[in-house]
Order: sequence, then structure tokens, then C-alpha cells
Amino acid sequence: MRAPEVRYAKTVDGVHIAYLVRGSGPVDLVYTLGMAGNFEIEFEPPWGVRFLERLASFSRVILFDKRGTGLSDRVLGVPDFDMRADDLGAVLDGAGSERAVLVGNRGGGSLAAFYAAMHPDRVLALVLYNSWARTAWAPDYPFGSSKEELAAWREEIAANWGTREMAKRFLESVAPSHADDPEWIRWEARSLRHGASPAAALAFDEFEQAIDVRRVLHTVQAPTLVLSRSEAARARSADLAERIPGARHVHVPGEEWMPYAGDIDVLLGEIERFVRSVSAEQATFERVLTTVLFTDVVGSTQRVAELGDGAWKTLVERHHALVRAMIGRYRGTEVDTAGDGFFGTFDGPARAVRCAKAIIEAVRPMGIDVRAGVHTGEVEIIDEKVGGIAVSIGARVAALAAPAEVLVSQTVKDLTTGSGLVFAEAGEHELKGVPERWRLYRVVV
Repeated sequence: MRAPEVRYAKTVDGVHIAYLVRGSGPVDLVYTLGMAGNFEIEFEPPWGVRFLERLASFSRVILFDKRGTGLSDRVLGVPDFDMRADDLGAVLDGAGSERAVLVGNRGGGSLAAFYAAMHPDRVLALVLYNSWARTAWAPDYPFGSSKEELAAWREEIAANWGTREMAKRFLESVAPSHADDPEWIRWEARSLRHGASPAAALAFDEFEQAIDVRRVLHTVQAPTLVLSRSEAARARSADLAERIPGARHVHVPGEEWMPYAGDIDVLLGEIERFVRSVSAEQATFERVLTTVLFTDVVGSTQRVAELGDGAWKTLVERHHALVRAMIGRYRGTEVDTAGDGFFGTFDGPARAVRCAKAIIEAVRPMGIDVRAGVHTGEVEIIDEKVGGIAVSIGARVAALAAPAEVLVSQTVKDLTTGSGLVFAEAGEHELKGVPERWRLYRVVV
């Protein structure tokens, strides 16, 4: 295989994401690496070349390095799911791909699943290998890693990142048959060093440990194959498959967790059969996962009485201009305006929350307060109009907000992990016309 030709996709915030394209098959396939990788090093040795050539035999493979890792730009801070999804979208655009099969390996599966939920129109199918819905153990998630295991892993990163000793210990758990092979150890150590620095690895690991995408998995519309290999991965993969509608779980025999080790023909054979089976299916989905934002002016009736109709009309026009500017700045879409209220949609929950905060701050000098509510859920797109239960929930959440307050549903809180947003509990509430009680959160920062 000839040397990779690295290209760069530029994101909306100016970050360059390194990617490369291999093969010319009829189906685009994006292979997503784990926490921190470098695709040049990852697929440099014979076993990596063989793995990539096999994928490229039935698809057009697109590889990329996440921002802050590998060959992509180094950045300050740790990107959240919104940013990572934007980066994946930029890579698809740069590679000229309208729809692709997303193959997520380990932690890369969480990003693939999140993107599939948020952008169903761009995902043909989903393959999740040895992946999970949540990283850490919880009372309702016994498959996660314990605090002790996660702490021990962070200590290993801090003390030994990129060393041959760490590479050997890592291979003992993910590729035991190669743990004593000097070539594999040397390659794994290089992969770690060229993927991220120790400090960056610790920062990325902090994000990885907080991952929990359970609340969006039920909205994934793409045909999904969940693959596991090794007994350690079986339970988490089975749980992951149960959470995605129609997903199929296949456990491949063997104890080699790493996809390039062991019998890769069996593993890749499963992927090829699945990809070929769905490549002809071009389903059109009418339901997508969207974040809705509702805002309205508090005490508008009293303000009309104080100002008079003419002055109030001028104030509302200024308010509308500011709100529209903020929605545009945060790449939202204005859906409807009723009186002094706005309804907008966003393809990322963190942007919607930040937009709500920006609106409140922007209109405050005008002497008015705005309340806002944000929710992420399935909406129906019919004749370009947005509707469904998620819209009703968003409106009900906004109605409960206090002046100059942003309230969000728990789904929004869960999906903005790593964004830097801080929330405080606002209690459980009944939302008119909506089943069950809903736990809401107040945006603090």
C-alpha cells in the first residue's frame, strides 16, 4: 500500500482535522479510533496495513485524527461531543461523503453513536466494536469500570504514557498473544506517543471517563451491528445493542480485544457482510434527534402597560434582532416566533444552551428579562415543519424557568459532558401533557 496522503478538513472554528481516504468501494466507511490515536502510526505495521486493505476492499475508507490528537491541530481544552461531531462532519464534507457507515472502535463507538443520533441523514449504518454506552460503573450500569480501575488507569497514564512498559501492560489486556512481541510493543508505545502527550492523554481520559450516551441510543435510526470479542467486552456490548433499536449483537470468538490482532478475517467478514447488506438500503427517516430552544420575555404585559404600544413595538423589534443574531451566531435555526417568544432548533445541545445564555445577557441592557428552556429529543419533520413530543417538552421546560434563567432537561445535561457547562438541580416536575415526572437543571455557568 502506498504512503498515506494526508489531507486536512477545516472546521467552523478554524481547527484543521487530519484525514485520509483509502479505497474506492461503493460505500463510504469512516473508521473512528479510540481516545487518542494517529492513523499514520496506527496502520503503519503489517497488521495495520492488512486490516486497512481488507476494509478498503469493499468500501472507501476514511480515517481521521480527533482534534488535539495525532496529526490534527493541538487545541486548548478538551472538545465536547458537539465539537467532535462537528469535526466528523467536516471530515465527511472534506472527503466528499454524503452518507457513510461509521465504525467505532472502543471509545470511538460513543462518538459514532452520538453522531448517528444527531445526524441520521449522514449515517448509512453503524458498527460498534468492543464499545460501551457508559464508561464508569453506576448502580444502574454494572458493566462500567470501577473508580479504582479508572484511577489506576490515570496513574498509569501520568507515570508511564508512551513507554515500552506501559505498551506491554496494555497489550497484555487487549492483545495477549502479542504482549511479548518486541515489534508489537514498540509499535504500541509509538502509537501512544504520537497520539497525544501525557498531559493531553490525561485530559482526554477525563472526558472518556465521563461518557454516558445511554439517553440518546434509543433514537439511533441507522442499522447497527454491535461486535464484541473477548469475554470482558461481551456484557457491555450486549447492553449497548439492547439500547439501540433493531441492533444486532455478534460475539466473535477470541480473547484479542484489539481489532488488528487475532483472527481479523472473521471480524472483518462480519463487518463486510453487514455493510453489503445495508448498502442498498437508503431509508428516509422522518424523525431526527434535535435540540429545541424556547425563549420568551418575562412580564411582557406589564411592560406594555408601562411603555405604551409604540415604545413596546420598538423594544420588541430590537429584541427580535438580538435573538436572531444569537441564534445565527450559534448556528441554530429559527423555527417560529410568536409575540415576544422564539422557538429555535440546534444540532448540538451545548450550542443551544450557550445561545440561551447569550440571549439573556444580550437583552438585559434593554431592561427586559428572558426565560429559556432547552431539551434534546426526537422531532418530526413534516413538510419542513418541526413537531412532536420533544417540542412540547421544550416549551414546558421554558415555561418553568425564572426570569434570566435557563432550564434544561436531564438529557441536555447528560449530553453536554465535557462542554464546561455547569448545572444545578432544579428538582422534578410534572410537565403538562407529558408523561412521567421530569428532572430539570438550572444552568449555572
